[in-house]
Amino acid sequence: MPRHTITDSPYGPLTLVADEDGALCGLYMAAQRHRPAEETFGPRDDTLPVFAEAAEQLSAYFTGESKEFTVRLALRGTPFQRRVWEQLTRIPYGETRTYGRLAEALGSPGASRAVGLANGRNPIGIIVPCHRVIGSDGSLTGYGGGLDRKQRLLDFERGTALF
Repeated sequence: MPRHTITDSPYGPLTLVADEDGALCGLYMAAQRHRPAEETFGPRDDTLPVFAEAAEQLSAYFTGESKEFTVRLALRGTPFQRRVWEQLTRIPYGETRTYGRLAEALGSPGASRAVGLANGRNPIGIIVPCHRVIGSDGSLTGYGGGLDRKQRLLDFERGTALF
């Protein structure tokens, strides 16, 4: 049975969800698109080690002390979605990639729309950095947490804004 906790962030509360094996399987912002129903998060449990580890790493990220996450993840989705999400984790801090470039990296150059759909269903925002994906013309495109949050995350990582 999954369990969850809530941790603070510069974006307000983040809901962290762990699977039955104690791996992080969800990180959701308030009012996030494609956020699962609360009852699917299981009971609240503030004692799981993965929650303390994720909260510590998120805090280090938001204070600029760390640019990487090492918390154990359980990415749940279709095989294609998981491949996309794995690619997202390879986008370096402070950099962006287009949907088309991600599709090419997956060996499916014509799948940029499918990459976008998978990106939008990312269950572990921020840690799996879907905010680093932009349109082919360099524009910001959809983000489950809202375009304002996406811009703030990108500005923060580029060193042009602080939280």
